[in-house]
Amino acid sequence: MSRIGKKPVAIPSGVTASIEGKTLSVKGPKGTLTLGLRDEIAYAVEDGQISVKPANDGKTARAFWGMQRTLVSNLIEGVTNGFTKTLDITGVGYRAQSQGKTLKLQLGYSHDVNYAVPEGIEIKTPDNTTVEISGIDKQKVGQVAAEIRRWRKPEPYKGKGIRYRGEYIFRKEGKKK
Repeated sequence: MSRIGKKPVAIPSGVTASIEGKTLSVKGPKGTLTLGLRDEIAYAVEDGQISVKPANDGKTARAFWGMQRTLVSNLIEGVTNGFTKTLDITGVGYRAQSQGKTLKLQLGYSHDVNYAVPEGIEIKTPDNTTVEISGIDKQKVGQVAAEIRRWRKPEPYKGKGIRYRGEYIFRKEGKKK
């Protein structure tokens, strides 16, 4: 039994959810999101909540049960509050600047890195060493944060690079004389 899957997902006021064919669509104040439904899982929208149960007693149905409930929960959370990831840039001369639909990064390369911001994602730079990525789709927000971080991962000796806010970088001792 999935402990997560057993709990129904509450639909807050101002949010509507409907199932049409093999898609669940959720509409809220921030926008609309859809999720492709699995055949192994039975979904029901009733009494202001969405319940997710395995359609049969198979191993794949039990395996997907908790994950599908979490995906439904992420849809509800996304259209009501949205998701945000914050990146911190550490290093001498490393900085970021948001220019419309482009994020300009200076990361110690001989050239600037221009990252095109995908549709549905908003990037803010409150200062030149902080990047805030926000949107309603949790997967997209995380993917964009990972792509930006990939340009200069934090290194263990000086700690320079792009890291998630709150991420701990294991530091190593340098070379001895």
